[in-house]
Amino acid sequence: MAARRIPSLLSRSLSAPSTSTPHFLSPGKNPSRGRGIYRFSTAAALEETITPSVQISYTQHLINGQFVDAASGKTFPAYDPRTGEVIARVAEGDAEDVNRAVAAARKAFDEGPWPKMSAYERSLIMLRFADLVDKHRGELAALESWNSGKPYEQSAKSELPSFARLFRYYAGWADKIHGLTVPADGKHHVQTLHEPIGVAGQIIPWNFPLIMFAWKVGPALACGNTIVLKSAEQTPLTALYAAKLFQEAGLPPGVLNVVSGDGPSAGAALASHMDVDKIAFTGSTETGKIILELAAKIDKAVELAHFALFFNQGQCCCAGSRTYVHERVYDEFVEKAKARALARVVGDPFRKGVEQGPQISSEQFEKVLRYIKSGVESSATLECGGQRFGSRGYFIQPTVFSNVQDDMLIAQDEIFGPVQSILKFKNIDEVIRRANTSRYGLAAGIFTKNLDTANTLSRALRVGTVWINCFDVFDAAIPFGGYKMSGIGREKGIYSLSNYLQVKAVVTPLKNPAWL
Repeated sequence: MAARRIPSLLSRSLSAPSTSTPHFLSPGKNPSRGRGIYRFSTAAALEETITPSVQISYTQHLINGQFVDAASGKTFPAYDPRTGEVIARVAEGDAEDVNRAVAAARKAFDEGPWPKMSAYERSLIMLRFADLVDKHRGELAALESWNSGKPYEQSAKSELPSFARLFRYYAGWADKIHGLTVPADGKHHVQTLHEPIGVAGQIIPWNFPLIMFAWKVGPALACGNTIVLKSAEQTPLTALYAAKLFQEAGLPPGVLNVVSGDGPSAGAALASHMDVDKIAFTGSTETGKIILELAAKIDKAVELAHFALFFNQGQCCCAGSRTYVHERVYDEFVEKAKARALARVVGDPFRKGVEQGPQISSEQFEKVLRYIKSGVESSATLECGGQRFGSRGYFIQPTVFSNVQDDMLIAQDEIFGPVQSILKFKNIDEVIRRANTSRYGLAAGIFTKNLDTANTLSRALRVGTVWINCFDVFDAAIPFGGYKMSGIGREKGIYSLSNYLQVKAVVTPLKNPAWL
């Protein structure tokens, strides 16, 4: 999820099962062609791809401080989504690998030095890790973009600094976790202790591999837990590289274990393991909403809505894929949203100035094209895009639909791709009602100069995060999570620490107390 009293614009994305369908090429003229960087041009995908200057060195599981092959000896391919070519083969984990990793984490928690280490010593290891991230920022950013398709400038200049910042933030919390002294009736001293939970099983998604690694691993380590992390099978490379840096920082063996593999085998084994004390999972069934009060210049609202949807190729859990615009400015907004999408720079994510790279995989690519086909068949107006971008890789043209209705599939499901649906509405009460009928509620953005409008919408929308006059603003200290089916609990900030702590009450009788 004003001076002229122009009400709001809302966008939302919902979850849907991913199914593979044939490629769909919608009707339309061929886009223009050029040289170098191409704007909305099939020629962009025909450029000679840039080879990243990073070596893929870590493809095995990390278990008990050692990089090891899968117990079965099997591997699976990691792809370059620019070309669909295999760039590495990675150990394919299953239940036996998870068993080994959990056993290592269990031993490290029950017998190892990590939980018994002073909180200050734990914080120093986390700070050393953050320093190593800064030192190896180029390699990590290159791996992240190579394996996921996101623009290199986004990885290097935005996500890697945030990654290091998150670990420094939680390093600062490590020695500030404490319980309370609780007054009670009668002659008793009562205190609460905050203790680590034990072995945390963590499953991270493919759209922000390093950021999700930090959101999960940072608070768990700060609280003194040990970890078994399963990376997404589409993007396993940076988690292994980061785990190696943790070893260099002095993290004891078994504290952080990383297993690569798919969800039905490795993920299911971890989620159901009886010796795992906590499961943390980030995946689907989340939604983003945007509300724009178009009192400011419409150009700014168009740009904010464009960023909210197309950032990270639209592969963001809070992407604003459903955009409600007041009927009074609907036509103008549609034209400007179309023009902005046509100007979007698509191509090799390692090329400077590129805004949009490929989708993560052939499955996701085909899923998005299926939704585009559904939009056309549902009689939504395809304003631009709708086609495959180039002849290889998983590129999709930035796509804008107008005249979208709430009951259309493109307005109901989480497309997770560069597809913006623009709907029409009459008043704020209507937008609130339509937004809150969703089963999901992850985030919303409100764009307005009217404080009353901002207050009304921020309190009425049942979402976990509300951005006012901005979007996708993330900070280590800002909690993130959703209402309803958009998740349980919160990540980041002080609230995430409670995910990895247990509270124990200790009661002791007092004999002849001087005071109560």
